[in-house]
Amino acid sequence: MQHEKSSAAPAEAEAKRQESQDPAAEATPAPDQLRPQDVSPAASDDAGAAEEPPAEEGELDPMTVLCAEIETLQSEVKTLRDQALRAMAEAENTRRRAEREKSDAVKFAAIPLLRDLVKVADNMARALAAAGEETPEESANAKALREGVALTEKELLAAFSRHGVARIDPMGEALNPEHHEAMFEMPDENAEPGTIVQVLEPGWLLNGRLIRPARVGVARKP
Repeated sequence: MQHEKSSAAPAEAEAKRQESQDPAAEATPAPDQLRPQDVSPAASDDAGAAEEPPAEEGELDPMTVLCAEIETLQSEVKTLRDQALRAMAEAENTRRRAEREKSDAVKFAAIPLLRDLVKVADNMARALAAAGEETPEESANAKALREGVALTEKELLAAFSRHGVARIDPMGEALNPEHHEAMFEMPDENAEPGTIVQVLEPGWLLNGRLIRPARVGVARKP
């Protein structure tokens, strides 16, 4: 009996020694009993990964950068809009000016020709003035010639009128430097100074534009 007890004691001692040497057999401490040195580096890295890293010193806030870019783009858009409006206005003015010049070129293209034709009308008027009034003694040929010249002058003036040509006959009017050319002054007690008292040549207009000024004599104080 004593021999059995003595053989069992060494077996229990050997088992306790092996349990003390086995790492798995050690008890794991509770989480609230863990000390800082007991926490592994991997666990601390996982806990810090959830936190947002602080911004580096001198780095701008992304929202501030975005607002600055928006303001810059808005300023550029305003500048480009002003330039576009200015260009459109300039193009419109150029178009209107071109249309006006084209219209004027059509309306006044005949001025060089009319400067020669109005001389023909002047000569017809002079011929009729020189012929004087019809008399019973004149021949039939002279009468027919006078009538022919008068009819030609009438037709020429009618053609001028249809195309916007008008004659200026400023007898008795005040001198207008835009339409009249004063050739001389003559004393006249019955007329106001600056009044036209003699017309040497009538003036002519085409659609309101001067073809030739009227050449006149102007009254002055005696």
